[in-house]
Amino acid sequence: MVLYNNASYTSSPHFDARPDGTDVSLLVIHNISLPPSQFGTPGIRQLFTSTLNPEEHPFYKEIAGLRVSAHCVIYRTGEIEQFVPFEQRAWHAGVSSFQGRSRCNDYAIGIELEGTDTLPFTDAQYKALGELTEFITRHYPRITLGRIVGHNDIAPGRKTDPGESFDWARYRMRVAGLT
Repeated sequence: MVLYNNASYTSSPHFDARPDGTDVSLLVIHNISLPPSQFGTPGIRQLFTSTLNPEEHPFYKEIAGLRVSAHCVIYRTGEIEQFVPFEQRAWHAGVSSFQGRSRCNDYAIGIELEGTDTLPFTDAQYKALGELTEFITRHYPRITLGRIVGHNDIAPGRKTDPGESFDWARYRMRVAGLT
């Protein structure tokens, strides 16, 4: 089981095995907040573990029953929680395609940043994301700088995250320094 040592681990039921012979070769950056634009709540963990109470917030009624997960979530504090071992297929990308290849969940790792499209992410999140990316690219060398994308890149028109407030230049400079 490939886990990140600097993360707490909470098992999600929303994953399965990658197809045989799949080489992990893509990193997808997302954002999430539950309820929308609220931080520090247990909503993300509850969604990824199927324990979200639809009576807790009106928005939760809209997403009740979703079966989604990501490999890791990076909270506003920089804390990382891993939900799916990296060698397994997390259910984060949905209908997606990268460079003509569909079903990105089959060969991608999904990282969620607690945030929104329009609010800046924290310094602690960028630091944690850089360190996590270093770990991932060391274990999965086919994930190169050109194979690190936003959810919006693999599901255009359907998804907008990580959003306009994600500082790609800042992040890519950090990642470029790793290679």
